[in-house]
Amino acid sequence: MKISILALEGMFDTGLTTVLDALGMANTLAEWTGMPTPGFDVTLVGVRPEVRTALGLQVPVRPIADTPVPDWVIVPALASIVPELLLPTLGHDDIIDALGALRSWHTAGTRLAAACTGTFVLAESGLLAGRRATTTWWLSPVFRQRYPDVGLDAHRIVVPSDGMVTAGAALSHLDLALWLIRNNSPELAALVAKYLVFDTRLSQSSYMISDQLIHSDALVERFDRFVRERLDSTLALDAIAEALGTSKRTLSRRLDAVLGKTPLEHIQDLRIERAVHLLKTSQHSVDRIAAQVGYADGVTLRTLLRRRLGKGIRELRPRE
Repeated sequence: MKISILALEGMFDTGLTTVLDALGMANTLAEWTGMPTPGFDVTLVGVRPEVRTALGLQVPVRPIADTPVPDWVIVPALASIVPELLLPTLGHDDIIDALGALRSWHTAGTRLAAACTGTFVLAESGLLAGRRATTTWWLSPVFRQRYPDVGLDAHRIVVPSDGMVTAGAALSHLDLALWLIRNNSPELAALVAKYLVFDTRLSQSSYMISDQLIHSDALVERFDRFVRERLDSTLALDAIAEALGTSKRTLSRRLDAVLGKTPLEHIQDLRIERAVHLLKTSQHSVDRIAAQVGYADGVTLRTLLRRRLGKGIRELRPRE
């Protein structure tokens, strides 16, 4: 499998090296164990003759024009992790040249992959339009606003969609590399993960800091505060929207833009969050905790916790 890694000025050092190390280890372990796999032919390519990472490391690259058409192109993250820095970077000359290269590769049949803020580069090319994707969780509101024609699922760590693959924040570069290895050889991917002491993860949800996302929109912040103050009550969306001076439609649209959830999903998430906190910090019965978070009985709460978290009450209670 021929893989080109698109090295861009100011890229995230860990993103680049994680992908290189994972693919290199796959080749080494396959040869060492005699595992039958075609292996990975990895080339660093660039739109300029000299590329430096965010930490100033000089990266030797091969000009794109001198590189045979690869099977896959991977776009590692840029180190600009806040919108004020990332969005202007997308207008730089080398990024614009890279967008042209991505479109040419796509036309030639190359499959494309990106992780973390590298997903913004791929989306900027227009090639993600109409496809599903993920991105780094804290930039998901910006991604939704800038690329409304992309089906964003920021909760997932890896999202394949019609010849393209995107991965979430930071160390999701490793999830992306393992996904590529797994599609070549599931056995080899499992072996690489063991040597890297790496556990498979399916979601970014447990890493998200919801407050950071919520504060990006005044209406969403007011909705969140209103619900948190009334979790033990029956909450009707009509009444909430009226109290906030808005409509259900507007509220739903803003929640989807910021959190990628419906209002009812967010209410349920807040109830689960409060219930888990009470289970860990109090000796209240399950029925009492259920009442404090707006559920009729403990059976409902137990079922919900098992379905949403995959854990039961005993696993959530602290051990004495």
